[in-house]
Amino acid sequence: MNIDRADPAEVAVLRAAFDVDDGGESALGWEAVHAFEAGHGIVLPEPYRTFIAEISDGSYSGPPEYGLVPAAELPDDWGGEEQERDLSRPFPLAEAWMWEDDSDPAEDADEILEQVHNHGSIVLGTDGCAMNWHLIVTGPHRGHVWMISDVGAVPFGAQFGFTTGEPGFAGWVRHWADGKTWYNAA
Repeated sequence: MNIDRADPAEVAVLRAAFDVDDGGESALGWEAVHAFEAGHGIVLPEPYRTFIAEISDGSYSGPPEYGLVPAAELPDDWGGEEQERDLSRPFPLAEAWMWEDDSDPAEDADEILEQVHNHGSIVLGTDGCAMNWHLIVTGPHRGHVWMISDVGAVPFGAQFGFTTGEPGFAGWVRHWADGKTWYNAA
């Protein structure tokens, strides 16, 4: 997983996985990507960065279940509270956290929970029922994809033990394109 340089093989996987045949019209273009990054004080991880610049900024034909939302948007089921999201602040987790099962939550659990939802990540989209996929854009897990739901947060990728899929945006897309769900081990 190279988050600083787009791997042509990964970009080819992304092109093949998404049914986007509009000549790049649904892509943001590099100027808009650079403006988005400057406006948020971040540099998006590859290959997501190249994907939204050259292929598509959002799509109904790919993961997750209800489609990939544009970089600057949130899924329809995001919720009624408008909390300020700060992409430049580091995503606070480095391992899975199931807060619903946490019998001894930290004193600042509510603050950390707010950061999990609002700091350091792009919301890729939803599988419904408040199960949202995030691409981490700042912090130690930059470039990894996480499933964040109403009960906990879990990183995607074989190295985390939740799936056999490769980590990162391209690994997440490849896993879906191979007909696998996020939680299966096969």
